[in-house]
Amino acid sequence: MTKLKLGALADDKPVKVTIELPADVHRDLVAYSEILGRETGRQIEEPAKLIAPMVERFMATDRGFAKTRKALRERKSAPTSGASNSS
Repeated sequence: MTKLKLGALADDKPVKVTIELPADVHRDLVAYSEILGRETGRQIEEPAKLIAPMVERFMATDRGFAKTRKALRERKSAPTSGASNSS
């Protein structure tokens, strides 16, 4: 059995997104959905539903993104340096 990065898709309310993909990327997406459907036992009717979990997985495993995002959050939550209460 192949170890795919995606698991079974959550049964969630869909959100419509319009996107243009190169033909070869679309063919790969269709092939991926077929393989995933065989592995999970749940046929994927619309391969485009894989795009969001793929992007989510990509961002979750991108260390550079996680590091930069954490630094931005820390910067936003840090107290401002000009607001000191010294007498």
